[in-house]
Amino acid sequence: MKTSVIIPTYNAEKYLPALLENLKNQTMTFELIIIDSSSTDGTLGIARRYTENIITIPAHEFDHGGTRTQAAKVASGDILVFLTQDALPCNNRVIEEIVCTFSNKDIAASYGRQIPYEDSTLFGKHLRQFNYPKLSYTRTIKDINTHGIKTAFLSDSFSAYRKSVLSDIGWFKNGLIVGEDSYVGAKLILNGYALHYHAKAQVFHSHSYTSLEEFKRYFDIGVFHKEEHWILEHFGKAEGEGKRYIQSEFKYIVTSKAYHRIPEFFLRNGLKYIGYKLGQNHRFLSIYFTKKMSMHTLWWDK
Repeated sequence: MKTSVIIPTYNAEKYLPALLENLKNQTMTFELIIIDSSSTDGTLGIARRYTENIITIPAHEFDHGGTRTQAAKVASGDILVFLTQDALPCNNRVIEEIVCTFSNKDIAASYGRQIPYEDSTLFGKHLRQFNYPKLSYTRTIKDINTHGIKTAFLSDSFSAYRKSVLSDIGWFKNGLIVGEDSYVGAKLILNGYALHYHAKAQVFHSHSYTSLEEFKRYFDIGVFHKEEHWILEHFGKAEGEGKRYIQSEFKYIVTSKAYHRIPEFFLRNGLKYIGYKLGQNHRFLSIYFTKKMSMHTLWWDK
């Protein structure tokens, strides 16, 4: 099976040297495609040292789903691996590891484990630990009753898809504020395919969001779930998974003896809940307020 690695970029000169050098030294060969949103720094110059397959689009045309679909359609690989510019493979076998999961013909998509960067905050580290455990697993439609919305979990920070199956379900959807990976994951599960989490395929990737950024992130997730309400209808509400996450996070704080972070814990999770609910009810809000509350302000202009 031929493999293509696709990386959307924008002003990525901080990340690309380490990422592309790492990919150059991977144990398997692949086609590398960079799709850049008209970066104004040295991104393109760095990219040209590693690949001729560079697509440039206007910055305002970037779309989480549409941009990835544009690159996917021109890719020659049977397996499409997606990385974000701020992810960094942990070793030189990462691409080989994620691709090997497709030896199982029932698996349509796979995603790897994300290890937090050393300088990530306590909250950023817990998020990765919660979402990316040490043991691999496979999810199918039979798991919805047990795992709910988590059944369709995928992350395009580091994921891989069968191109043929991605094409069959209509690619990534254009116009989503966030969640193009969750959208595809849900589509694949409901169409009878399996999703695999491969814990041995590891990249460094994490964020250290402020409490306000968490509010905005969850506002956008609320918008996504409102616009794609069929996902919650099939997989169940997100609040159940949210409760489990909050319990895990509080335990993580206590285990880490970071008691001084408990007030921030309550603030963060309160803001995330409020943000999520406001996002679900965004149609009752003015465009002025939705832009203020969203991480993706340009989306509202579309």
